[in-house]
Amino acid sequence: MAGERSVVLYSRRTCGLCDEARAVLLAERSRTPFGLDEVFIDGDEGLERDFGLRIPVVVIDGREEFEFVVDPERLRRLLSS
Repeated sequence: MAGERSVVLYSRRTCGLCDEARAVLLAERSRTPFGLDEVFIDGDEGLERDFGLRIPVVVIDGREEFEFVVDPERLRRLLSS
């Protein structure tokens, strides 16, 4: 789809906050179409160095927008702008 937003969730395989962030993203994606990729940083030295304990991190169209918690209302505004 032309103009579709791109969202990347950086997470860990066993991470409660990551599970919550994923749920918020999936709920919003049922209303607003956007591309969603999840990248697990576990075992990737570069990503571990870049993100460390700041997980989850959500990047929208190349810009870091959320760290730890995804606010559903702000997410909706960002995706609709």
